[in-house]
Amino acid sequence: METTIPNPKLRAFHSLSTNLSLPFSLRFSLTFPEASRKKSTSFRQTTSSSSLSYIPLRVSANSQAAPASTQATKVSSIPSEMKAWIYGEYGGVDVLKFDDKVSVPEVKEDQVLIKVVAAALNPVDAKRRQGKFKATDSPLPTVPGYDVAGVVVKVGSQVKELKEGDEVYGDINEKALEGPKQFGSLSEYTAVEEKLLALKPKNLDFVQAAALPLAIETAYEGLERTGFSAGKSILVLNGSGGVGSLVIQLAKQVFGASKVAATSSTRNLETLKSLGVDLAIDYTKENFEDLPEKFDVVYDAIGQCDRAVKAVKEGGSVVALTGAVTPPGFRFVVTSKGEVLKKLNPYLENGKIKPVIDPKGPFPFSQVAEAFSYIETNRATGKVVIHPIP
Repeated sequence: METTIPNPKLRAFHSLSTNLSLPFSLRFSLTFPEASRKKSTSFRQTTSSSSLSYIPLRVSANSQAAPASTQATKVSSIPSEMKAWIYGEYGGVDVLKFDDKVSVPEVKEDQVLIKVVAAALNPVDAKRRQGKFKATDSPLPTVPGYDVAGVVVKVGSQVKELKEGDEVYGDINEKALEGPKQFGSLSEYTAVEEKLLALKPKNLDFVQAAALPLAIETAYEGLERTGFSAGKSILVLNGSGGVGSLVIQLAKQVFGASKVAATSSTRNLETLKSLGVDLAIDYTKENFEDLPEKFDVVYDAIGQCDRAVKAVKEGGSVVALTGAVTPPGFRFVVTSKGEVLKKLNPYLENGKIKPVIDPKGPFPFSQVAEAFSYIETNRATGKVVIHPIP
């Protein structure tokens, strides 16, 4: 059955700064506008996110297939150039530029080419753009973006399971900080290894699916590394965030936690309760480390490890995703695995695990810079998604 890819006609965007027309070495060939090309002006896409067929900050999955309006349609031909957001230097949000003449990436033997329908931002996207791990980054310029949901339009010769027309999702970078791809998901097309992808859950639309990969894989791997198992208790710091909201659900629904506690601001306490927490802690009114109860695991998704270690039982574990690490806390960098997504798909399809999407989104493709600015306030609830992508 053929599916439909949203493809609104784009008007004017930021033009690429002329300094990126200088020669550079790329793993893939990018074509940028000449310095003499007429510059275009920025605009705000007029499509309202409220017109989409789902409710922002939805934490309940559909029981039926995603509506046809959100599905992708067969792509009759693959162009040689595409629209994408790029940056050619590290820095603030202002280094992000739009370019409509980026070469569509080549597909390696073990990869598929995806027509991107939706993408999502993560804190690592901002840190990468700021140059916080430039020593292990791929060469500039970069098309940012880790999370993707879209349709396979071409397959490499060694691809075994996926085929053209498959609706897929995943984190396109196997290692978050070590040589992530120059061609990210904030573009019309991206090339991804088959092993990093899974079929999109049938009951989720592309926006919901794009909100999941990096966050749910991080949540799952962190719990595995602590040896978390049925009957154990856990405290999740920043439980309303992209990773935290999924740690809560995985701990409860997949790992069989005996008790799940989580912190958030006052405005997000109801979100925590809707996700199934047993104890919702308002961090603006009480200090979690002063509670008499201690936990087998503390999952610190906000950068408060020095306090988190005071809330863990003796012999327990503290996972720290960001900030300074205080013993016995530890940090890890997630490894993207399509097998994890495949393992969790049944929980997504039966509604036991639900994506959480920030109510300010999704942001249209024309407002990627605004979406970055928003995620960098650290006030997002759940995930910030980019949709539609042309």
